[in-house]
Amino acid sequence: MQKASLLTVFLLVGVTSLTTETFQERSSVDRVTQEILALERAALDRWIALDPEGYLQLYAPDVTYFDPTTDLRVDGLKAMQERLAPMKSAKSPFSDRRFEMVGAKVQRYGEVALLTFNLNVYGRPANQPERVLTRWNSTEVYGRRNGKWALVHSHWSYIKPEIKQPGI
Repeated sequence: MQKASLLTVFLLVGVTSLTTETFQERSSVDRVTQEILALERAALDRWIALDPEGYLQLYAPDVTYFDPTTDLRVDGLKAMQERLAPMKSAKSPFSDRRFEMVGAKVQRYGEVALLTFNLNVYGRPANQPERVLTRWNSTEVYGRRNGKWALVHSHWSYIKPEIKQPGI
């Protein structure tokens, strides 16, 4: 009887510690996911209002960047500041702009978190109903530096872009 009781105690302790570790790991992953998504949504909230500062404040000094309008990779915060400066004085022909993040997924690898999602941007042209303005694939790589998450790489591409055939 004592052997059965001791075995039961060892099993319960083992299961409890496994459950606690799994819960703590999951809780940590959930916290990171929530934190990364909150950072990205806050930057997008500003971006949709033609304010690039949300992203500029997230970028690491050595950030790298690609989108469909870049011929080459953009390197560094200073280059991103120069690239985005014209946005600050831009006027949008669309009202009621909004966005929708679709299928957001955060994968953490130590001090690096990879955020992937699709982004649908909506707006209302003058005297017209709302429509989809653009649809994007996004890959955002966050690195944890000095206790804070920073964007170290950003890559944007159009969802199902029109592929032009050579010679046509």
